[in-house]
Amino acid sequence: MKTRVDWRGAVLFVIALVVIALDQYTKALVREHLPLNTSWMPIPWLDPLVTLTHVRNTGAAFGLFPSLGGVFRIVSLVVVVAIIFFFRQLAAASWMLRIALGLQLGGASGNLIDRFVHGYVTDFVDVRVWPIFNVADSAIVVGTVLLAYYALFVEPSSTQKAEATLQEPCADGESG
Repeated sequence: MKTRVDWRGAVLFVIALVVIALDQYTKALVREHLPLNTSWMPIPWLDPLVTLTHVRNTGAAFGLFPSLGGVFRIVSLVVVVAIIFFFRQLAAASWMLRIALGLQLGGASGNLIDRFVHGYVTDFVDVRVWPIFNVADSAIVVGTVLLAYYALFVEPSSTQKAEATLQEPCADGESG
């Protein structure tokens, strides 16, 4: 008997795994090759815009609340477990929702791995006008923007279409 793979649900996990792999690989490179609290300009003409700066983050995003690292471990773990727990319902949802949650799952997992293994998160992308961040942080932010777009613009139009369908008259002239 053949089992059918639901690729819609797998997309969420594939995206998450790609984010985790890229995040952990880049952080390992930074920890191995760039001393803590130092910067490196791989492309000199980009120096005014972006550089690589190795820092440790024990707090939330952007280094906020550095003494609450344990709380952020719990919050990250809850987010990861919630996405995994509800993924079957999400698999049937919009592709945009699956991508958004895959990015968030991968980003939260990448930073959670750092918190458990190292006790801190390795950050290294320094765009000068923003706090230093990493691949996982970027995935979380992009996933959140997609999720907000979905919630504000896509889901309301889906709900309106469903409501309009319910309001259409049936063959006998009454509302459905």
